[in-house]
Amino acid sequence: MKRIRPFRYVEAFTVREALEILAEEKEGAYPLAGGTDLLVRMKRGDLAPRALVNLKRIPGLDGIDAGAGGDIRIGALAPIAAIVDAPLFSAGQRVLAEAAGVLGSPAIRNLGTLGGNIGRASPACDMAPSLMVLQARVLVEGLRGKREIGIGEFFKGPGSTVLDPGELIISFLLPSPASGTGAAYERVGRREGMDCALVGVAASVTLSGNDRELKDARVTLAAVAPVPLQARRAEEVLLSGPLTEARIGEAARAAAADCFPISDMRASGAYRREMVRVLTCRAVARALRSAEGGKD
Repeated sequence: MKRIRPFRYVEAFTVREALEILAEEKEGAYPLAGGTDLLVRMKRGDLAPRALVNLKRIPGLDGIDAGAGGDIRIGALAPIAAIVDAPLFSAGQRVLAEAAGVLGSPAIRNLGTLGGNIGRASPACDMAPSLMVLQARVLVEGLRGKREIGIGEFFKGPGSTVLDPGELIISFLLPSPASGTGAAYERVGRREGMDCALVGVAASVTLSGNDRELKDARVTLAAVAPVPLQARRAEEVLLSGPLTEARIGEAARAAAADCFPISDMRASGAYRREMVRVLTCRAVARALRSAEGGKD
């Protein structure tokens, strides 16, 4: 670890105040939420901010609230641990709590925030696949106003998002899933706890009848592409007929073919691709069981 270079520390008490400070410092200022990733990068010497803008004094950014018709709003500063235990999620939305429960250690989950996890834009982000199968939207705000971005369009590349300079993530909006929807998240790492995902797979299915015909299916992959990846060919396979074991296997092979994982010191690309196949089978099967239990 290197010695952290001196920086200006500012506590913002409103979103407007935070935005004005970020605009004043331009690219030299970084918002501070949980700090679990930012401070590590500063200690490594990867970042040398001129200013840190602490957002934790701003009221209303850490809540998890029910909206109209079963929609849920999650504030950008909501701790990951609060998402694990949130009582508002329906059966189809619990996949987000599943992903939160395997992110890091208890200490990381208590400090880390959903906005910080997504804003970091890591290809191995545990929370992104579940948000994507839930079709979440990201509410962001800048000095020029507010806008909503579909989570699938939010990531540009490793560590890069579509946020304009000075914009902040304010909250995440989860639409209420249709009746008969089930979802699941599966991941594999080298060890439990602190290690980030070698592969993560989220799957969601919505049943249309009693014979396992689907109205909708979504499969999203983590850690096997520069950004969290929607496995569109796998979804097409799932929607092409009754959801049999053979069809799930075919969809899993399509998901493995959709991805392009790297080889590094943690795992080979071939191993990651095989894990995509295995985890897609597991995630879709569990999502189906959840959907069958949640049908009206």
